[in-house]
Amino acid sequence: MKVALGADHGGFRLKEEIKKLLDSMDIAYEDFGCTCEESVDYPDYALPVAEKVAAGEFDRGILVCGTGIGMSIAANKVPGIRCAIAHDTFSARATREHNDSNILALGERVIGPGLALDVVKIWLETEFQGGRHARRVEKVREIEAKHLGVK
Repeated sequence: MKVALGADHGGFRLKEEIKKLLDSMDIAYEDFGCTCEESVDYPDYALPVAEKVAAGEFDRGILVCGTGIGMSIAANKVPGIRCAIAHDTFSARATREHNDSNILALGERVIGPGLALDVVKIWLETEFQGGRHARRVEKVREIEAKHLGVK
């Protein structure tokens, strides 16, 4: 598995902790920034991660900002992206099993680092269940195609 990482200033510290977790899990990743806690704009970091995941260059992506909301909104504008915010382990598991999410968004100001790392680990280890869920994900793709002109 190969993971694309991105964060704005509000998620920089948690992103650094996630990198340590990925190292311990022997998961390859690339950090698309940011590199400090100075104010930056979250779309500038959500976009390259989302584009790389959508293009298949990375299997999954993880985005961190203050709440996870801005990153999720920006990432979900890229066709093929299903970015979900998860601040608990149940949601992390469900969004993989049921929604086949390919990007996880977290809010550093919302979740503590211990729980955040548990969420990331579960999200990375959980597989999509398919079945009836695949039909629903396909319907999301159809909505995307209708409104964005993509297939």
